[in-house]
Amino acid sequence: MERVLWVGLGGFIGSVARYGLSGTVQKWYAREDFPLGTLVVNCLGCMTIGFLSELAEARGALSAEARAFLFIGVLGGFTTFSSFGNETMNLLRDSERALAWLNVASHLFLGLGAVWLGRVLGHAIGR
Repeated sequence: MERVLWVGLGGFIGSVARYGLSGTVQKWYAREDFPLGTLVVNCLGCMTIGFLSELAEARGALSAEARAFLFIGVLGGFTTFSSFGNETMNLLRDSERALAWLNVASHLFLGLGAVWLGRVLGHAIGR
């Protein structure tokens, strides 16, 4: 139960950080035609999870509790894209190229398809 609380606290921190950074970048960019704030958050989250994963795996730098707090909580709240990127890189590291590409394609096509389906359902209910 304690780990769940740490993940929840991390999620709160990550979500607030995403809201603040994404909004700040978008305001700085001063255009609404491209979601630069989201792109910056996703790339920063990916770089951070890559850095911390390497420290955790190569040097044993983080306990299981710290990994849950940081990876699932903070970075999961900041961006789930970082988890996707890390899991895909793990597949590539393990020479699972076909599974890595399946993961990428599945997230891209099923994710976009799910957004489309949600919009269709929302439109049908909103009538």
